[in-house]
Amino acid sequence: MRLGAFVLAAQFPGQGQGEALHRAVRSAQAVEEAGLDSVWLAEHHFVPYGVCPSAVTLAAFLLGRTRRIGVGTAVSVLPTVHPVALGEQAALLHLTSGGRFTLGVGRGGPWVDLEVFGAGLEAYESGFPESLDLLLRWLSEPRVGADGERFAFREVPVVPRTDELLDAPEGPPVLVACTSPGSVRLAAERGLPMLLGMHCDDEEKAEMVALWRTSALEVGRCPQEVADAEHVSAGVVQIADARQDAIEALAKAMPGWLRQGLEAHVTVDGRARRMRDPHTYTELLCALHPVGTPSLCADRLAATAERTGVNRFALLVEGTGDLAATEENVRRLGSEVLPLLI
Repeated sequence: MRLGAFVLAAQFPGQGQGEALHRAVRSAQAVEEAGLDSVWLAEHHFVPYGVCPSAVTLAAFLLGRTRRIGVGTAVSVLPTVHPVALGEQAALLHLTSGGRFTLGVGRGGPWVDLEVFGAGLEAYESGFPESLDLLLRWLSEPRVGADGERFAFREVPVVPRTDELLDAPEGPPVLVACTSPGSVRLAAERGLPMLLGMHCDDEEKAEMVALWRTSALEVGRCPQEVADAEHVSAGVVQIADARQDAIEALAKAMPGWLRQGLEAHVTVDGRARRMRDPHTYTELLCALHPVGTPSLCADRLAATAERTGVNRFALLVEGTGDLAATEENVRRLGSEVLPLLI
């Protein structure tokens, strides 16, 4: 079982953006101190839901501040960046960190980001496969050119080459955030593990893993490669001496953050959007994920792993919005929950 923290740099009501970023940095350092496996960084633009606009930039900073843990993006939003630029950054972090970086990518949403960065709505609606394939070529080939609908350029040398790291010559691991059967098949066909969202229950995640395996085998992927795929399950964790105390800690803080953060999203084309009720969503997350006593949290994680076959977790640790409480949450995850799963 590999436990990591999912860090959004969430800005809770009444907090400044610098405060949210400081808590994100301290969360990652606490993960290393607690003996956990990894930290996963989200990125968002123009909203207080998360005030980190570049997961790879924050990853670079945290790789420099830590020595052991893996640092991954969950995710870098591919439609708003050039795949070659992202590939160069990923290669740089892979080489300079000694192979501790993982690149998670996703399609994102139909947000105003697409307008600001000049990508356009088509980058979100239909351009993700082309961007992903170009990124993968950049991370695996010595020279790359492109002749696609979105990207066309003469062949150029790949610098730096990811295969120059002796301990991890295959380059940085790449994951894909999957929220639909289409994205599951896309990831499976390319042999890329999935990042599964915190809004899904175990049954939904098990179905996505099963579809991934079937789709990967159908395109001729090696059965051993399919069996060894390391998917990551996102969730929420809050540890307390009594389950009700953990629930109340999240119920007090998360709805305000969710309301403020989710309401701030603006669609690029004015399409109507339906926002989850913050209180109902918080209740759902508490029901689905390890929220409660250490033994309950361990049991919940073990049950999810058994039902889904996923043994890697990226758990939101900052649900209270309080730095000291977040650090204590991470400490207890490492000292009281992890030993029950070994």
